[in-house]
Amino acid sequence: MLGLVFQKIAIKMSMENKGQVAVQPHLEMGPLEDGELHDLDDECLYSSEMDAQKTHPIHSNQPVLFSGLPLGGNKMTRNGVYKSIKTVVFSNKLNLLMPFGPLAIMVHKMTASNGWVFFLSLLGITPLAERLGYATEQLAFFTGPTVGGLLNATFGNATELIISIYALKSGMTRVVQLSLLGSILSNMLLVLGWAFFCGGLVHYGKEQVFSKATAVVNSGLLLMAVMGLLFPAVLHYTHTERHVGKSELALSRFSSCVMLLAYAAYLVFQLKSQKDSYVPVGEEGSLNGENDDDDDDEAPEISKWESIIWLAIMTAWISILSDYLVDTIEGASDAWNVPVAFISVILLPIIGNAAEHASAIMFAMKDKLDISLGVAIGSSTQISMFGIPFCVVIGWIMGQEMDLNFQLFETATLFITVIVVAFFLQEGTSNYFKGLMLILCYLIVAASFFVHEDPVAADQVRYRSIAYGSIAYRYKAKLHLLPTFLVSLTSAACS
Repeated sequence: MLGLVFQKIAIKMSMENKGQVAVQPHLEMGPLEDGELHDLDDECLYSSEMDAQKTHPIHSNQPVLFSGLPLGGNKMTRNGVYKSIKTVVFSNKLNLLMPFGPLAIMVHKMTASNGWVFFLSLLGITPLAERLGYATEQLAFFTGPTVGGLLNATFGNATELIISIYALKSGMTRVVQLSLLGSILSNMLLVLGWAFFCGGLVHYGKEQVFSKATAVVNSGLLLMAVMGLLFPAVLHYTHTERHVGKSELALSRFSSCVMLLAYAAYLVFQLKSQKDSYVPVGEEGSLNGENDDDDDDEAPEISKWESIIWLAIMTAWISILSDYLVDTIEGASDAWNVPVAFISVILLPIIGNAAEHASAIMFAMKDKLDISLGVAIGSSTQISMFGIPFCVVIGWIMGQEMDLNFQLFETATLFITVIVVAFFLQEGTSNYFKGLMLILCYLIVAASFFVHEDPVAADQVRYRSIAYGSIAYRYKAKLHLLPTFLVSLTSAACS
């Protein structure tokens, strides 16, 4: 009977492949015996597989498993993995920098050149940060706008947050403050300036426009962040703390919780309550169905689970390189004779966010300034209202005294930068001259940090050097006592 079932299946497959309509007479309707009822039941098990094979018929020379799937299923899986790797890894020229990550680890193991390890780690992190953003965008296709906005808030600046967490773990709270401050200054002045400048040159003689509503709300959030950073600094320098050494830290932690709550409310406001007010200028027609063809062209390039797996891989690899980056930042400062403040505020944000900078410029050249503002000003808002308070809370959990007192020089720089950018955004238009002004302002900021010696960072480096030196001295003292101990042990053994 089992042979008869397989014979019927083979005849049906040949009929479907050759397009025949009739079957052989001896297999047509006839009286059913008890044994043949089992044949029909077994045959029904294969009905779903037969329907699936109508669109993709299996060749007669290809063996078939009992599940109805071809033996080439493993090959299909391998092809899917290869396609995913090709899409994520080999589709971007920036990924040519990926080998510098393993090279940094090799140089760290083989030599003691902290400068080279730091530089190679920076180059290795650059494409990983860009691919992390790409995987987040792909995952947002499957989650909807609300969860997608939360994902962008979490992973949009994941590289900076990972580096900050490793620096907090090492007790380098000042490096955390300076690197986050540098990301804000870089996005607001350098990225936005180059976007305005390149967009203005490409569209020469035309004023590019963007949504003033988004710019005004982001400017307000940035001013709120400046307020949160300003009061702990004023409290410190006016010596008006009720509890010396404690009030400043308590105020910072309370303000951080308030800033996180404000940013969560901003996400709800932007994504749900007032999302129609944040439609990019020139794209209102898509709400009325005029530009549906452009929206249909946007589709995910990888699946949901592929996006999650790639997010985990990129995050783990960035975490590994961030550990080497943080451990060698002081050695790079000594090797290059460059202040730690300059490396943290200028070099880390420029190289670490190079891919993000390029995307903002590209969208501005395509006359999509709202997206450029989302990359530049939106990223600054994320860091100031989410990244900095988040690090304060994480430091609180770790037992590190991370506060919002960024010192007077750094707080004043941020305050002036926010005021200047807010003035440039209030009209809702841009041109190449505005971009040039922002770039020149960033050059002034970079020169200021190059000649600025940060006393807090120097004290932290000096403290760590003294701590390591005292540990080495204790071990050295114990090594001096080792010969005496061996002689006494030998004498006791002989006696």
